[in-house]
Amino acid sequence: MIRTLFASLLFLVAACSSETSSAQQPRQEPLPGGQQEAVFAGGCFWCMEHDMGAIPGVLSVMSGYTGGRNANPTYENHPGHFEAVRVRFDPSVITYRQLVDRYWRLTDPTDNGGQFCDRGSSYRPAIFVTPSQRADAEASKRAIIASDAVNGQVITPILNLGPFTEAEEYHRDYAQRNPGQYAMYRAGCGRDRVLREVWRR
Repeated sequence: MIRTLFASLLFLVAACSSETSSAQQPRQEPLPGGQQEAVFAGGCFWCMEHDMGAIPGVLSVMSGYTGGRNANPTYENHPGHFEAVRVRFDPSVITYRQLVDRYWRLTDPTDNGGQFCDRGSSYRPAIFVTPSQRADAEASKRAIIASDAVNGQVITPILNLGPFTEAEEYHRDYAQRNPGQYAMYRAGCGRDRVLREVWRR
């Protein structure tokens, strides 16, 4: 896969950096007043980070791993984990429900075997929720299904949020720091073409 080749090259460079080991620990600091967080999976976290970061009201997006068995997941060892993003947002600009509504259109919710050219369990789509977020996420999913806007069955699960571990430094802000390589990967993976095919309107 195109992305795997890019990532392998970057891993060799980053392996010598002390930043990589520190990137494995979940965030501990409290959120600044009024801000909220949400966690989503939608295939390649480079793409999810890029696309969700462009939504008005989103303050930051962090790539990482969640939902698996390994207490200290890494890119080379994250069995059962999803590649995911943790989105920090301003609820006075965009509510959690509105953010979930925007998330759907960035993914192929009919594909539970991966996303686009990236195949396997790490790339499955999912919405990870706290107890207070579940009702909004489920309502958003029902609305998407009722809209008949998706060309296929909506199968993206809504899962309880567990620990989130930040991805290695070389994966963060990948599209911003490596625009040429990112554009090649995204085009080669067919992400935008598939989104046009999946979403009727």
